[in-house]
Order: sequence, then C-alpha cells, then structure tokens
Amino acid sequence: MAKLVIEMMEIPQPWVLSLDRTEWQFGSKIFNILTLGIVHQGVAFPLLWWMLDQKGNSNTIERIDLLKEFIELFDEYQIDYLSADREFLGHEWLGYLLSQPMMSFRIRIRETELLGDGKHQLSTRIVFSHLQIGQKSLLRRTRTLWGHQVYVGALRLQDNSLLTIIAPHYCSTIIDDYAQRWGIETLFGIFKSRGFNLEDTHLENSERLSRLFALLTIALCWAYRTGQWLSDSKPILIKTHGRKAKSVFRYGFDYLRTILLNLEDYEDDFLLSLRFLSCT
Repeated sequence: MAKLVIEMMEIPQPWVLSLDRTEWQFGSKIFNILTLGIVHQGVAFPLLWWMLDQKGNSNTIERIDLLKEFIELFDEYQIDYLSADREFLGHEWLGYLLSQPMMSFRIRIRETELLGDGKHQLSTRIVFSHLQIGQKSLLRRTRTLWGHQVYVGALRLQDNSLLTIIAPHYCSTIIDDYAQRWGIETLFGIFKSRGFNLEDTHLENSERLSRLFALLTIALCWAYRTGQWLSDSKPILIKTHGRKAKSVFRYGFDYLRTILLNLEDYEDDFLLSLRFLSCT
C-alpha cells in the first residue's frame, strides 16, 4: 500500500513525514490507529498504519518498529524530516531518531521538559519566558534533553502557551517546518467527520478495520488526483477572505460522488475518472 500511494500521488522528494494516532470508541470497543503519512499540499497521505491493542499513547517499541519498517521500504528515498506532537517523547525514542542519518525531525515537547546547558537544567517555560505573543526564538547552541543533544526553538502562541520544537541540527525554520505536522490532522478529518465517516463503522476486528483503512487511502488518493485534474480546467473559487471555497480533496470527492450516484448519466465521466487509479 505504501508503494501504491507513492506511485499514485507522485510526491516529489525530499519528503516530510507526519506521525500521529487517531482514536475513537464504539460501544466498549476502542479503535486506536498509529499512522505514518507523507505530507503533500497540506494533507498527509498514509503510508503505514498499525492497529494498537491498547487505549492511549503508543509506546516506544511500537514507534521504532513502525519507522524501521518505513526505512526498510524507502531507504533509497530522501527524507526532509519527520514531524510529531508531544505524545512522541522519551530517551529511547529520541536516541533512535538521532541514530538514523536519513531521519531528521521536528518534534514538539512540553513546557515542563528540562533543558540542560552543561551547568543548569531549566524548564522550557523558563528558558523562553521572555517571549511575547507571536515572538519566536531559536537557541544557537544545543541543549541536553533526556540525555541527548538537540537544538530547540519556541514560539509564544496566542493563548500564551509555548510551541517548543526540537531538531537534530540547527535550522532557522524549525518552527515553520513543524506546521507541516497538521497535514495528518487534515487526513484524520477526511477519514472521519469531513469525508469518509470512518467512525461510523461497526467493524470490531482489527484486521478488517486495517483493510478498510487501506481502501479509504486509495479513495483519498483517487479523490485528490481527481480534484487536481478538475482544478486545472476550472479552478476552485476563492472567497473574499482569501481561502478556497473547498479543498482539492472535497472538489474531487464531490465530483466522484455525483458520478457514482448517477452512474447511468455519467458513464463516460466515470470511465475517464478511473485513469487516476492507474499508476502507469
């Protein structure tokens, strides 16, 4: 499936990866899916996903094994960086990422995490206490975090909280880079409330749910490629606030839905749209 997504979407290198979970409950059944996606034009397209047996955060072994599988599949490809939220923390996890030359990262940490400078340890909240709302800062020297050396940058958000990001190398854009992580939130929105209604499934078997996830991944790629094709001939309307009236995915999704619900009237359009399922 991962290779199929790459061929269907033709995403240029180097890739930005995003790692996160989506979780919901149906009756007594907990659905918890750890997902690794490749971010392209604001959407993370799933490459690998694991059905977790437990509720809540993934553990370090699960994350490392998932990335090992990715590296085995795509070791010859160029990766810009991996982005992940505050859930993906810890000494062993960070040590593994630092040991992978192809896997740079932009990971958010908590305000309470302690940063060492060789003499003192201070929480990120104190280190960046001088920042005003909208201001950002990048430390030019590494700090010790969980026993490892990393570069740290922070942005003061509108609610006065801190967005604190770590990276293995000095880079002036690590705060802006981290914003790409939201592509996986867009993906989960598409799969759930804003598209395919995955949460409405009554499937309880993990293997069957994983197969459904795979089918939705193909449907996502099909709808997105269709939306790109439609926007080439008839661009999406731009509203007065400067944003598009609908996303590229929604453009293609609505078009395909209309065709499939009225197949007798749109047979030629349906046959034309099938070419986007081809990788040749």
